[in-house]
Amino acid sequence: MDPTTIGLVGFIIALILMGFRVPIGFTLAGLAIVCTYMFFGFKNADEFQYAKAVAPTMSLISSNAFEFLHSYPLSMIPLFIALGHIAFHAEITTEIYYAGRVWLSKVPGGLAMASVVGCGGFSAITGSSVACAAAMGRICIPEMLRFKYSTQLATSTVAVGGTLGSLIPPSVLFILYGLFTETSVNKLFLAGVIPGILSLLGFVIVIFIWTKIRPQDAPVPDETISNRDRWMASVRAWPAVLLFVIIIGGIYGGIFTATEAAAVCVSVATAYGFATRKLNWEKFVSAMKDTAKQTASIFFIAASAKMFVAFVSLTGLTREVMALTETYQMADWSILLVIVIMYLIMGMFLDPIGIMLLTLPFVIPLVENMGLDLIWFGVVVVKLLEIGLITPPVGLNVFIIGSVVGSKVAPVHTIFRGVINFLAMDLVVFGLIVVFPILSLLLPNSKF
Repeated sequence: MDPTTIGLVGFIIALILMGFRVPIGFTLAGLAIVCTYMFFGFKNADEFQYAKAVAPTMSLISSNAFEFLHSYPLSMIPLFIALGHIAFHAEITTEIYYAGRVWLSKVPGGLAMASVVGCGGFSAITGSSVACAAAMGRICIPEMLRFKYSTQLATSTVAVGGTLGSLIPPSVLFILYGLFTETSVNKLFLAGVIPGILSLLGFVIVIFIWTKIRPQDAPVPDETISNRDRWMASVRAWPAVLLFVIIIGGIYGGIFTATEAAAVCVSVATAYGFATRKLNWEKFVSAMKDTAKQTASIFFIAASAKMFVAFVSLTGLTREVMALTETYQMADWSILLVIVIMYLIMGMFLDPIGIMLLTLPFVIPLVENMGLDLIWFGVVVVKLLEIGLITPPVGLNVFIIGSVVGSKVAPVHTIFRGVINFLAMDLVVFGLIVVFPILSLLLPNSKF
C-alpha cells in the first residue's frame, strides 16, 4: 500500500473517531501504532511482512513518546494546573472576582463585567479554559442570579470569560504549541497578553451594549458599598496581582523562565493559603489529586499526538499537502483563509487540544513556507480554538457551565443563545490579530 494513502486513511479515521467522541489519547495512540505497523509491514514488499514490522514500529513509537514526556519544559503544565487548583482552594480567585464586583456593582451589567474580569484574573494564574469556566461558574453565576440577572446573560458571560484561559498566559495550549513547533514558550506567553486583554475588553463592551438594549437582564443591585469597601477588596486581591507579576514580569524581565515562574508561583500560593488558613491539608491534597488527573489526561493526549506525528512524518503526507498547494498555485492569503476556515469548522465539533496537535504537522510547514511568524501564528491558532470552545453544537465551555448550574436552571440551548452575542466580538478581535500582527509581536519582539 502506498505510504501516503496509509497516512491519509489514518488522518481521516482519526477525525471520524474524534467526531464520535472516542477519547483522543486512545484514538491517536491506537492509530499511530496500527498505521505505523502497516507502513513498515508493506515497506519494500508486495506482501505484508508481519515479523519485520514489529521492531521498527515499537522502537519509533516508544522513542517519540518517551522522549517527548522527558522534555523539561513539559513540567510547566502540572505546575500551572496545580497553581490554578491551589489558588481556587486558597480563595485567591474569589478575591479577584469580589474586587471587580465592588468596583463595578453600580454599573449596568457590572456583575457580569466583574465575572469577565474574574475569569481574566483566574486565567492569568492557571492555563486551562475548562478549569476557569468550571471554577468561576461556581463563584459568579449564583451571585448574578441572586441579584435577578437573566439566566442567559449570567451563564453565557462565564462561558465566554472562561475561554480567556486559552489566550491569557500561562496557557496550556501555548505550552503544547511551543513544544510541538519548537518555538519559545516565553515568547508565546508574552504574545498572548495584548490579544487576551483585547478579548476581555471586547466581552465587557458586549455586556455594556447588551444591558443598554435589555436593562431588565441586569438590574443594578440595591446595596450600599463604601469607598473603604472598594479599597479593602482591592487590597485583598494582592496575591493574584503578585502571581501575575511573577509570571509575566518575571519572564519579560528575564528573571525567570516560564517553568521557574510556575514553580515560584505554586510556592507563593501554597504559602499564602496555609498562612491565611484558607488552605488546609485536606484542600491541598484535593488540589494535588485534581492536578494529577488533569495532567495525566493532557500528557497522554500529547504523547499520543507525538506518536501520531511520527507516523505522519514517515508517510510523507505533509510533503503531499505542500505539493498540492504548489500545484494549484494557491496565494498565501488563500492558504491562510483555508486554514482559518478549517480551524473554525473543526472547533465546532472537536476538542481544542486534539485539533491543534492533529493539524500542526500539516499546517506548520505551510506557514513556514509562506514566511509567516510562528509566534504570531500560535496566537492565531489559539484564538481560533478559543472561539471553538463556545461555538455550537459542541462548545465545550457551554456544556461545562451547563453541568455547573444544571439543566433545570439553564438548558444548554439557552446558554448558546447568549453566547452568540459574544461571537461577533470574538471574530472582530481575531480580525485585529490577523490584520495587525504587532498586537501579538510587540511584547516578545521588544524583549527578545
